[in-house]
Amino acid sequence: MNILMVLTSHAELGTTGHKTGFWLEEFAAPYYTFVDAGATVTLASPAGGQPPVDPRSAEPESQTEATQRFGQDSEAQARLAQTLPLSTIDPQEYDAIFFPGGHGPMWDLATDEDNARLVETFYRQGKVIGAVCHGPAALVLAQDSQGQSILKGKQVTGFTNEEEVAVALDQVVPFALETRLAELGGQFHGGAKFEPNVKVDGRLVTGQNPPSSEPTAKAVIQVLKQV
Repeated sequence: MNILMVLTSHAELGTTGHKTGFWLEEFAAPYYTFVDAGATVTLASPAGGQPPVDPRSAEPESQTEATQRFGQDSEAQARLAQTLPLSTIDPQEYDAIFFPGGHGPMWDLATDEDNARLVETFYRQGKVIGAVCHGPAALVLAQDSQGQSILKGKQVTGFTNEEEVAVALDQVVPFALETRLAELGGQFHGGAKFEPNVKVDGRLVTGQNPPSSEPTAKAVIQVLKQV
């Protein structure tokens, strides 16, 4: 199994003056779930190099077993510091693509044409697509061969409008993820606030929030085993 993980390169939280990026748990838990399952994992981002970590996700109260493991894993840290630019990725080399969240993807992956083409290629070739929390923002531009959103008619989840309000960023993000996924025809299923929730629709796997990161990755592995 060859899995491509795509992280954000966007570090600015709108015009607030605060920093954002990817959420550490949403990278670390899937990364180790994939590696422990025997997958070969490649890391990429729009700009390449070191993607920005959301500083809030590095605070003590946000740490988990997976983030602590990453903190002691110099090899994984070195790999993260050298992500490949999205424009250099050959989708033929991978069986699945996975998007960790954090608020960064709402700005860059949601609007990146290279990313959209990559997702479309994975979709049209019947490969597995996974995303967690704000990661589904990376799917909003992608269309099928008929010019329809790849999310149309699909069971999906992601960071809910209720959760965005709870973290006081509903007036900061460029769009409401739950609303946008529904507007694109996705059948959005929000679970309880900050509780694990995963939706699998064929080869599309989405998770709602940070506690959903490991179960979403496990679901990706299960789908890969069935392909």
